[in-house]
Amino acid sequence: MSTECDVKKLVRSPSGLRMLPENRAFTSPFCLEEPHWVPDRECPRCMHCEAKFDFINRKHHCRRCGKCFCDKCCSKKVPLPRMCFVDPVRQCGECSVISQKEMEFYDRQLKVLMDGATFSVTQGSCEKSETMVCRLSNNHRYLFLDGESHYELEVAQISTVQILTEGFTPGGGNSRATGMLLQYKAPGSDYLKQMKFTTSDDFNSNKKMSASWLAAMHKAAKLLYESREQ
Repeated sequence: MSTECDVKKLVRSPSGLRMLPENRAFTSPFCLEEPHWVPDRECPRCMHCEAKFDFINRKHHCRRCGKCFCDKCCSKKVPLPRMCFVDPVRQCGECSVISQKEMEFYDRQLKVLMDGATFSVTQGSCEKSETMVCRLSNNHRYLFLDGESHYELEVAQISTVQILTEGFTPGGGNSRATGMLLQYKAPGSDYLKQMKFTTSDDFNSNKKMSASWLAAMHKAAKLLYESREQ
């Protein structure tokens, strides 16, 4: 499944041009569906400042939330990779802030996840761990784990991600990510399985890279949950 070709095509929607997989099964798990636009007839006023719409003060739809706004409240055009838009699209003030924050994930943290990092990986209740390089596939749909063994975890099947830290103090002191507990459903099973990822003292030169990978995975998990709640 992970080696199949996920060809993309350019699609024109009411909101703009989008680059989408020909087969929807290959859609990135971090993506969001386009929202249904609030019908014009239901929006006599801006849904933020309540300015009345008329021939001069025209209404605009936010491409992220689908609500109606005046030009002043929906003037920013911001990249929206979670909906696969080719160009920046019009968004309301609140949505544009969210999209701009997400850009760090798409600009930097996705690359960190795809570059990978080394961990000691323990499966379930097994006491034996295996040194593995963990990375996100180029289409964002799988976690590849390579060591003496090879595993592919479908990101969409991940249920929970818990980042393990040390150095936390009640006063809010600095903490350092040292590992991750990941729960997932194997294909054809209704039961949750667990993997534990930990950094090791044997990988001193890799610790910074591993910490960055864990931080990126934490952000990826948040986006994954948001996609499911849509």
